[in-house]
Amino acid sequence: MSTKNTRGILQRLCCAVILGAGVIPQVVQAEETSFPTLSLSQARLLAHAAEKRAASNQTSIVVTVVDASGQPILVERMAGAQLASIDLSQRKAVSAVFYKRPSSAFEAALSGGKMAVLALPHAMPAGGGVPIFHNTQLMGGIGVSGGNNTQDADAAIAAVGALK
Repeated sequence: MSTKNTRGILQRLCCAVILGAGVIPQVVQAEETSFPTLSLSQARLLAHAAEKRAASNQTSIVVTVVDASGQPILVERMAGAQLASIDLSQRKAVSAVFYKRPSSAFEAALSGGKMAVLALPHAMPAGGGVPIFHNTQLMGGIGVSGGNNTQDADAAIAAVGALK
């Protein structure tokens, strides 16, 4: 192929691209709204408050704090906490965020015979997961595991209370 032919093909291609640009729909982006986010220092405050409550109950826990999309910000494991609590605390936190309610609500529903709870994606039917709101905006969630479900829920609620 000669240079002249190559140049002609490129010119026609460029014209087609330029002319075609008018018929290609514009990409419209949704207006970004700012949501309150949890900072690492806030996550540390939450973990400290949960661990303090757990220590008063003589339990060793794992605390997971997640953002509003369910992604971890912080995971802390107290000495002596069982390894399974690492995963369980994250599942409780994600459940609280995805459903915007404490994970204990699923525990209560299951105890009441509502077996459909087991089919809900990311629903953790055990106390210890609590969503975190600023006004009405979801900021994230906390999950606590290591004690019994009542102790875990107590520690998570105390942590969220300490944030306010």
